[in-house]
Amino acid sequence: MVVVTLSSLLSTCDAYKYKTYFYQQKVDHFSFANQDNFIQRYLISDEHWDRRGGPIFFYAGNEGDITLFAENTGFVWDIAPEFNALVVFGEHRYYGVSLPYGNKSFSEPKYSGYLTSEQALADYVDILTYLKSAIRGAQKSPVITFGGSYGGMLAAWFRIKYPHVVQGAIAASAPILQFTDLTPCDKFGQVVTADFASASSECAEVIRKSWAAINSVTSSVEGKAWLSNAWKLCQPMRTEEDVKTLKDYLTNVWTNLAMADYPYPANFLAPLPANPVKVVCSQLTASGHPPKTLLEELFAGLTVYFNFTGQAKCLNPDQQADVRLDDKGWDFQACTEMVMPFCYDGKQDLFEPAPWDLQQYAKECNRKFGVQPRPFMAQYMYGGKLINAASNIVFSNGLLDPWSTGGVMWNVSSSVVSVIIPEGAHHLDLRGADPADPPSVLKARRLEKAFITSWIRSYWEEQQQQQE
Repeated sequence: MVVVTLSSLLSTCDAYKYKTYFYQQKVDHFSFANQDNFIQRYLISDEHWDRRGGPIFFYAGNEGDITLFAENTGFVWDIAPEFNALVVFGEHRYYGVSLPYGNKSFSEPKYSGYLTSEQALADYVDILTYLKSAIRGAQKSPVITFGGSYGGMLAAWFRIKYPHVVQGAIAASAPILQFTDLTPCDKFGQVVTADFASASSECAEVIRKSWAAINSVTSSVEGKAWLSNAWKLCQPMRTEEDVKTLKDYLTNVWTNLAMADYPYPANFLAPLPANPVKVVCSQLTASGHPPKTLLEELFAGLTVYFNFTGQAKCLNPDQQADVRLDDKGWDFQACTEMVMPFCYDGKQDLFEPAPWDLQQYAKECNRKFGVQPRPFMAQYMYGGKLINAASNIVFSNGLLDPWSTGGVMWNVSSSVVSVIIPEGAHHLDLRGADPADPPSVLKARRLEKAFITSWIRSYWEEQQQQQE
């Protein structure tokens, strides 16, 4: 049932080298009504693998091109030599090049409806089962799964749903509780605000006042033209929908800056300097300016996000992050089983006030994709907070990361533990080691390695007992 077209050896950065393979995957794992197959990509590095029993480190790919996550999960690469591990990155269905129905994949629900976390996890089971049967020496190798953000959710759920396939999970910045009735919708925006306010209270106030300034300036045709020119927009604003698109972009930019507030330059969501929130806030110093002056000031800070390299010729509000992250696929998932409520009041947070309205949200999802959200589906499938029966999972969360509000921030049991990284942004612990890493992330990585070691040891002890 497989594969196995080997591409040329890829080296996407100097440190990480891997080979690219493709697996013939089922579209539907859970019924016999659809017998279609598709080609799914995965990446392998056996540079440090010991075929005499080395573990398999499997990254559960999330919402984008798998090469992006391979480049930004240096922790796995850093520890692979120490554990003599085979490294595998699986691409999530409907992302990157793993499109079950090609250009038709999002055209209507009969094609897009197979984009679910359940199907994705079943994909990973199939890929790992195949690899363990096809690669000499891998038949009994223990599997440790890793993931960050949505990938962290998948890593945790992988261990919960398929404990016989994976022996343990490192789930970094995994918001498995960012769902209805589990986490209040206003907490996320409050953490973003705290990040900016910690750099400067005036900085947060400039952003808070910018929404009214935008509304005021863009209330006229002349004002829309002025802002289009002042902010060097790639396409001039002409309609209220254009204004909404710009404000949605800004909401995502402030969130992304908080998520990627790393202590060193990085390019995960966009090329950014070290401590980007501080750099942005160094430009946002006077909230008392009149609207146009305040928006000129805001643009100086915004430039740090969209044009830190100086290569952008204009600002495109339709491009919020690295093009390898797929907004369309995630938007679909957010309209089906990944319904995560967010709300803002403009007082305890720096965003434009926006209540959470599930009914309106559902109407928009139906308009865009022809689907109806199921806001409780994730809890029903994976347990929500009721994961006491789970084992061998490390949940790590950085307190700079707004997604930590939906993370597991307490020890569920002796083997399902929480690691808090006070100076950490979004899955900082999964990134490669850097001289600027704070002590708390170094400690988190040591603990994660200790758990991985214990999981592998327990696995081999169980194997030995079964043979006796």
